[in-house]
Amino acid sequence: MNHAVVRRREGYEHEIEIREHRLIVDEPQEKGGKDQGPTPAELLAASLASCTAITIEMYADRKEWGLGSVEVAVDFTEATADDPPIFDVKITLGAALSEETQQKILTIAGKCPVHRALKHQDVTIHDSLEFFEENEDED
Repeated sequence: MNHAVVRRREGYEHEIEIREHRLIVDEPQEKGGKDQGPTPAELLAASLASCTAITIEMYADRKEWGLGSVEVAVDFTEATADDPPIFDVKITLGAALSEETQQKILTIAGKCPVHRALKHQDVTIHDSLEFFEENEDED
């Protein structure tokens, strides 16, 4: 199983630890943060964009298709109590491709793991609560 840990630094600023990588996540000032990093929702959109890009690039490499430059942009709305989020994914490639290849690229893009997780209606999330052990001074 993969593992990510988030630890509070100050206010809403948190450090994300994934393997040996560290990222900062925060909220913008208008939401009470200090805007020291992207918001969690922005990271989710970035995860979708990067996963889409990597998925189509890996597939194209196997097929020996030259894609040229690859850019994936994601515009999104955040979820509300009444409405799910909306993600608009725009893939821009540097190479000219046949209509058939373009359609295949779009099909493969929808199969990236993040895309599948977001579209899956039976995602399972288990929440639990634990407490840090208090360190007592030993005299």
